[in-house]
Amino acid sequence: MRYLYEEVAYLKGLAEGLEIETQSKEGKIIHKIVEVLESFADAIVELDEEQTDLTEYVESIDEDLSDVEDDIYEDGEECDEDDELSFIEMECPNCGDLVEVDEELLYDDEIDVVCPNCQAIILSADDEDDCMCIDCCDDSDEN
Repeated sequence: MRYLYEEVAYLKGLAEGLEIETQSKEGKIIHKIVEVLESFADAIVELDEEQTDLTEYVESIDEDLSDVEDDIYEDGEECDEDDELSFIEMECPNCGDLVEVDEELLYDDEIDVVCPNCQAIILSADDEDDCMCIDCCDDSDEN
């Protein structure tokens, strides 16, 4: 960014070397243009310094985030696709909201599935597995 200051200094020297008077109309505008260019150069240098600071800060945050990811994922091990969770959508009998339930919880006899909205029990651990098939239940009643 030093070249900006050099270019503005060159223009300033050129205006002085041409003996452009600051009292004439043309002289006033040329000197004002040089002043504005100096202001632009100052602002650009300041922005460049701030950008450099921000870049260093973001790199530091990226390194910290990488460390956190390593801690969470046990040194970079990602979850296998086989480990993905499967969810079943169920309707709460109390409030009618649709609730996503981990499929593994459906087969766990020790866990009650509770609606996050109204706190009503959707599936109780005490419930026995009832047959959902109407034909099968009808046959058992006939015997």
